[in-house]
Amino acid sequence: MQNSTIHHYNGYAVKPSAHRLPDGSFSSNLLLERADRANPAAQYQFYSLDYFSDEQQALQHSFSWARDWVDTRG
Repeated sequence: MQNSTIHHYNGYAVKPSAHRLPDGSFSSNLLLERADRANPAAQYQFYSLDYFSDEQQALQHSFSWARDWVDTRG
């Protein structure tokens, strides 16, 4: 199962997702897209940022990680 919701943060579409693994844990994943979608280089994908026993924790971690990434790299 993959769960994803789109948020907007400082000019980016933030799409955190959680993927259930065979052992029942959840991988925290992320897709970031700049507002300028005409430029494919403006997409950043991050996989397996961390692992959690709860899907909601994985999603929250992805979103928090995204905010930190945007704030430090813009």
